[in-house]
Amino acid sequence: MLQPLLDYYRIAEEAVRSVRFATQTATGDVGFFRFGSQIICYGRCSSGVASDCEGSAKFNVGNGVHGAGPVIQLPFDPAEVIENLRLERYQQQRSGGLQRFASSEPARKSYYFFRRCLPFPIRRQLQRIYFQDWDTISFPAWPVDFTVDALHEKFLRLLMEASGVKRVPFIWFWPEGAPNCLIMTHDVETSVGRDFTSQLMDLDESYGIRASFQVIPEERYELTDAYVSEIRSRGFEFNIHDLNHDGHLYRQRHEFARRAAKINRYVHRYGARGFRAGSMYRRQDWYDVFEFSYDMSVPNVAHLEPMRGGCCTVMPYFVGKIVELPVMAVQDYSLFHILNDYSIDLWAQQLDLIRVRKGLMSFIVHPDYMIEPRARKVYETLLDHLRQMVLREKIWAALPGELDTWWRARSQMKLVSRANEWEIVGPGKERARLAYAILDGGRLLYEVAERARSSS
Repeated sequence: MLQPLLDYYRIAEEAVRSVRFATQTATGDVGFFRFGSQIICYGRCSSGVASDCEGSAKFNVGNGVHGAGPVIQLPFDPAEVIENLRLERYQQQRSGGLQRFASSEPARKSYYFFRRCLPFPIRRQLQRIYFQDWDTISFPAWPVDFTVDALHEKFLRLLMEASGVKRVPFIWFWPEGAPNCLIMTHDVETSVGRDFTSQLMDLDESYGIRASFQVIPEERYELTDAYVSEIRSRGFEFNIHDLNHDGHLYRQRHEFARRAAKINRYVHRYGARGFRAGSMYRRQDWYDVFEFSYDMSVPNVAHLEPMRGGCCTVMPYFVGKIVELPVMAVQDYSLFHILNDYSIDLWAQQLDLIRVRKGLMSFIVHPDYMIEPRARKVYETLLDHLRQMVLREKIWAALPGELDTWWRARSQMKLVSRANEWEIVGPGKERARLAYAILDGGRLLYEVAERARSSS
């Protein structure tokens, strides 16, 4: 069994009759290729690779899959490709031009030095210049990218076809059989946003939404115990947001280690479980030094983020011991001030796409930007849209910490066959639901059972 496939679906291994994947030796360059006409991959491939995603169509390995009895031959390593996409390693080959200059240390240092004294209209104009090519980026796909999810579905279909089975049991993605999960998060960037926190909680509560607040622990503003206590006493969540939000967290490895140690101390001091880096800068290969439980710094697709890229999945995933809860929806700042869009049309489009794929729906909305009446009105429209959607479709509206707890529990659950029935075993099994992946012609469909038998 392919381990990423087992982790993604929590499949019962005996359900697929011992069919296994075998990878042809792929050495040499790392680059882009296609697995079928639509799925862009990044890694090593025995059939060759392109140096950019635009050239990936020349290396389509969709016909390079071969079955020999119980063995499925692939011209690449599926686990390597999935990890490369989630950890955004393809970006190492793509940064160039204005993006490379803007992300360089001298440019970033200069920007953040002058940022505090630049009037907002000038900062916004500079940002619009930087993002002027956002809609020409072909990969990851806008407005939501499903590449990693499509790969898992493709591998499962291959496994089922080779096994000759039409239905494969797995543990459903969300508790109680919910079709999707929704989380709302708020990054507090200034003292103005901090002082608006209570009113924003009032607004969220009026629509039945609870959210997490990510708060900067140093330099930006004073952080009192009373402020932290109010957030938690009202059923919201308190998390750490960077160290001082100066854009330099991942500047150099030794400086990162120093800052990460301070972040860890704040995590323990406040009993926080979650983290988000300033401006969503990230280097997932460095996460091993962090001591929080989950991270929320990786966008699904980052056309409108200072650091481009994206993890290409709508599901949480593990980065070592840390659970990554990707950000799915465009940020409020980008929507209002880069796209100049004061509607929920784009948000609604992203939600519709994610709902079809049964994924995580996650938002960042800043209290700092909700003070403006026009922006607040848009956010109220979003909250009303979310409330109706949650009630109508029984979507799981959770705090990020609750999602972290669930995803960890699900990762330890197993399906076992007893008396010709499938049972879910492991801590938290009472909330889990049995589901089936069903082959319907060329499509893969999901069906959630009413309730699975469970055993200790």
